[in-house]
Amino acid sequence: MTSMTVVIPVYHAEDSLQELSRRLKVVLKSRYNDFEIVMVEDCGSDCSWDIITKLSKQDRRIKGIRLSKNFGQHSALLCGIRAARGEVIVTMDDDLQHPPEEIPKLIQKLDEGYDVVYGAPQADQQDLWRRIGSRVIRLVLRIAMRAETASDVSAFRAFRARVRNSFADFQGPFVSIDVLLSWGTSRFAAVTIRHDPRRSGESNYSFRKLVSHALNMMTGFSTLPLRLASMVGFAFTVFGLAVLIFVLGRYFIQGSSVPGFPFLASVIAVFSGAQLFALGIIGEYLARMHFRSMERPPYVIHSTTESETFIARHDHSGEQRGSTSTEIENPFDRTT
Repeated sequence: MTSMTVVIPVYHAEDSLQELSRRLKVVLKSRYNDFEIVMVEDCGSDCSWDIITKLSKQDRRIKGIRLSKNFGQHSALLCGIRAARGEVIVTMDDDLQHPPEEIPKLIQKLDEGYDVVYGAPQADQQDLWRRIGSRVIRLVLRIAMRAETASDVSAFRAFRARVRNSFADFQGPFVSIDVLLSWGTSRFAAVTIRHDPRRSGESNYSFRKLVSHALNMMTGFSTLPLRLASMVGFAFTVFGLAVLIFVLGRYFIQGSSVPGFPFLASVIAVFSGAQLFALGIIGEYLARMHFRSMERPPYVIHSTTESETFIARHDHSGEQRGSTSTEIENPFDRTT
């Protein structure tokens, strides 16, 4: 029977963790002899880590990783994915909106020969601005992933552990798990599942954060903005030639130039705006190259529930430095 790891990024979830772990164990015990639950606490300000530690002591199949600071949901997921020992990895949110009872639907679809399966919600329960932000994210993902199923992308996903080998060496500070998964396979699928209302608290993803995440994905994993800048430059070059033809034609036909300062000022403003737009896009790419050259890690582990010892720095590439092996290093196997 296939072994499974459920990875859960945790942030301000003290009210839902015990119920989530209880329901997960009920579902997994009935279908899998070998499973584990990895909770990655993203340095929140509540008692989530204390609860994870308590749950881990009660059941060794529950394992916790605490990051040294808040790195974001996708970085926390990357950490948990690299720590997973199961042949199949399931990721889900910590707020009980993703029902554990729906996991078998993902696995059933995965067994049909797919490598990644998303759990698409039956109905969108988000407010207007978050729906707009989510649609922007999905549009960007479709461009970056080059997959039609990008429109069904969800944080509730199941995939085969071997897919992570394609991003074992990834070291960038800007992380998108969905784009990284597309590096290793093109066999994506989606199933419709039930999404429950949030039990407590509010979503940490505002419209502004969603748009910022979309921009990071667009400039971090796609060259489309650069192509857009080139197209804008070409369009305004054509526009400039048309203006020149208009000015020369008026001079030769009517014997006078185009009058008025407003016309000149408008043309200068349009071309200046196009130049600043292109420079801004180039600047975004240069900034990402700068951060990449600094080798800033996507996450740093503070401690784990198995060792409860301080880990000064985790090798985020998933390999021992200087090693040529592609085997994923498990932070639970590390010693200080």
